[in-house]
Amino acid sequence: MIASWFLGLIKERNGRLVGSAAGIAVTVAMLASLGAFLAQSTASMTRRAVTGVPVDWQVQLVPGTTVQSISTVINQAAAVSTLHEVGYAEVDGFEAHTGGTVQTTGKGKVVGVDASYARDYPKQFRALIGSLEGVLVAQQTAANLHVMVGDIVTIHRPALAPVNVTIAGVVDLPNADSMFQAVGIPVGAAPQAPPDNVLLMPLSEWHRLFDPQAAVRPDAVRIQLHVGLTRAGLPRDPGAAFVAVQGATKNLEVRIAGSGIVANNLAARLDAVRSDALYAKVLFLFLGAPGALLATFLTIAVVASGGVRRRRDQALLRIRGASRAQIMKLATIEAAFVGVAGPIIGVLCAALLSQTLLGVGIFNAIAIYWVVGAVVAGISLSHAAILATAWMDAKQTTVAAARMTTGGDRPQLWRRIGLDFILIAVSAIVFSRTWSTGYQVVLAPEGTPSSSVDYTAFLAPVLLWLGVGLLTIRLCLTGLQRGRGALTKGLRPIAGSLAGVVAAAISRQGNRMTQGIALVALAFAFATSTAVFNTTYHAQTRVDAELTNGADVTVTGTAQAPASVKLKELAAMPGVSAAQPMQHRLAYVGTDLQDLYGIDAAHIGEATRMSSAYFAGGDARQSLDLLGRTPDGILVSAETVKDFQLKPGDLINLRLQSAVDHQYHVIPFRFIGIVREFPTAPRDSFLVANAAYISRVTGANASEIVLLKTAAASAEIAAAARTIVAPLPGVKVTELGETLRLIGSSLTAVDLGGLTRLELGLAVLMVTSATGLILALGLADRRRTFAILSALGAKPRQLGAFLWSEALLIFLAGTIIGTLTGFALAWMLVKLLTGAFDPPPEFLSVPWVYVIALIGVALVSVILAVISALRETRVPAVQRMREI
Repeated sequence: MIASWFLGLIKERNGRLVGSAAGIAVTVAMLASLGAFLAQSTASMTRRAVTGVPVDWQVQLVPGTTVQSISTVINQAAAVSTLHEVGYAEVDGFEAHTGGTVQTTGKGKVVGVDASYARDYPKQFRALIGSLEGVLVAQQTAANLHVMVGDIVTIHRPALAPVNVTIAGVVDLPNADSMFQAVGIPVGAAPQAPPDNVLLMPLSEWHRLFDPQAAVRPDAVRIQLHVGLTRAGLPRDPGAAFVAVQGATKNLEVRIAGSGIVANNLAARLDAVRSDALYAKVLFLFLGAPGALLATFLTIAVVASGGVRRRRDQALLRIRGASRAQIMKLATIEAAFVGVAGPIIGVLCAALLSQTLLGVGIFNAIAIYWVVGAVVAGISLSHAAILATAWMDAKQTTVAAARMTTGGDRPQLWRRIGLDFILIAVSAIVFSRTWSTGYQVVLAPEGTPSSSVDYTAFLAPVLLWLGVGLLTIRLCLTGLQRGRGALTKGLRPIAGSLAGVVAAAISRQGNRMTQGIALVALAFAFATSTAVFNTTYHAQTRVDAELTNGADVTVTGTAQAPASVKLKELAAMPGVSAAQPMQHRLAYVGTDLQDLYGIDAAHIGEATRMSSAYFAGGDARQSLDLLGRTPDGILVSAETVKDFQLKPGDLINLRLQSAVDHQYHVIPFRFIGIVREFPTAPRDSFLVANAAYISRVTGANASEIVLLKTAAASAEIAAAARTIVAPLPGVKVTELGETLRLIGSSLTAVDLGGLTRLELGLAVLMVTSATGLILALGLADRRRTFAILSALGAKPRQLGAFLWSEALLIFLAGTIIGTLTGFALAWMLVKLLTGAFDPPPEFLSVPWVYVIALIGVALVSVILAVISALRETRVPAVQRMREI
């Protein structure tokens, strides 16, 4: 009997079996693909994080402890790849005689490193001028002392006689914050600013000069061991890697207690990335969960669409003596087929999609758990959807009731308790609470970027999505019951004189119609919200890259070799549409050294984007106009305004270096507004002022930076620019494409390129399924109605009026409601993620081509479904009655 039943299912119910298996396959494919994306993203985060750490551990020795003893313990506590001794000495200042003048600095530091340090830790310093052998001077110190390669600098040692050294090169210290960190400070304490004046020298020479200082001033000299760990054995997950590194650090701390202190740079970086990984999970939850839910709803809808026929089949079986257990066995055959075919197809599709769109495989140690979980979910869904329905029908439905085509009209439980209104109200409350309190889902406080996710905030869009789906059913049911007259008028162009009859038939099939409309609406809402969010994300990624890089192409020089000396040649390059110089100086705000940018407020926007989000007033044009009208005006970062309690109009006295005597002098500025972000500026403290005023008060009118807006490929322009500025020592040229690939903010650390294509492709598939498949299966179940109408003399054209009317109603209502809901969901998500965007988007970016194409694909699927169903209208009435 089982074999006969299975063959009968394949022969007579193949459409429904294929539809159910397809729904399961989509669910499995989405879960497996998104799971692979999540696993690969977190693994790549770990890989990028550990690669970006210049020194894993900095172990500071307690005076009196030998380097050899601590080195031995370190090698016993962890797998070490590199280990170097580094000396730090505090000095009273530096002095240089250049150009007939004497320049001096305040307190500074002299660092001693061995010959192989730069090879093993290449990210610690970068050569600008000269070589990396001998005594090196930091770029800012070279600017303060006005020294170049070959000049002599005097080091003023505390309690000892000054000594002279000859400069062999000028270097940049990109990781000065970690290199000069205060080891052993309490967790949560404010980070120590790196020194403004730094010299580096060979370790042997450092010992010769500063071992005597250690004898008289041991508090001014310290020794560190810089350690690089073997990364091959680190777990792929950032959280697990953090735990492993932290455990090794604690093991070392126990071993060297009282002899040394450990600064765990690798764990600090992994801690930040561990939090960034939470954002990938949020993307999975928001972008993946609704899709998986929608695929589940579609599967259930496919199964439920055959409910009437299934109940009739059960009635026939029970008439022939089948027991409830036998009926459930037969239902298990259908569930088993769908539960096997669906996951197999889904896994194969996931493998193809992941490899093609995401560039990752799913059959590996990282993603295999997600694949297994997706398969289990697919099998569970198939059994729940089919067996649960069959069990309820077999247990609660009598043979007579199963043969009926109509039943009671008692509202479902969710309608009676108002679940739709409850979901929407809770969504509004959660969103209002999150937005009104200013809580940012992804936080990035000062210092090492760190993130924390409030998962309750994401209940708002999910609950809204579900609530709108239920509300759609409620409103459409009410409309069909009470608005038959309006529906008749609306259907008259399609149904003609049969409009009233068609409207009555549609109203009588209210439950099926409204469920179809709701599914189409949910599908369109998912597709639209995903498309709008992803498009806004990519647009904001470019804004972030422009903010980081400065412009399409940015030429960054030094105080000794400013990029503006080549401004005319750079502006004349083919493909350059605009070029603007920008000064980059350093200014003391009290004792705090900050970046100062000098611009031409009227024209800076010609070469780079001036987003309103950069300014506290929310209006870039107004802020720049005010700066242009105020010669001594200055825009200050929010952090500085808070620290110094500034108010608009306050006089600010900054100390700037003069080009005449190379000393810092007090210069008055007028505080006119707050700037949050600015091209090439750091994220914490910086200043923006008029370049003309800075040039006048400092005597230096050169600009260290040139911003280029290009009309051609930025990589080509950058290559040409490098040729032009090649004679200038220390000049660097960067282009937007490089920055886009290297961007690393909390949001854009996750590459959504492949995920976007996957999501949008699956969204199109689900919209097609919701419109075409559900409609086709619903119309196929109307054979009985068509048979009765044909027996009464209805013509195929008249029967077609029923089909086209139902299809049009489902398509139009679902499309309109779903698209509007999708825009609302995208807006809500972007608002919730304001803290993750850098800077926040000013408006949503809408992919109109995709939205129109989505509607077009859905319309085509509706037309194909109706055309397929129209074949039923040409079957003779006698044959239909015989089939029934």
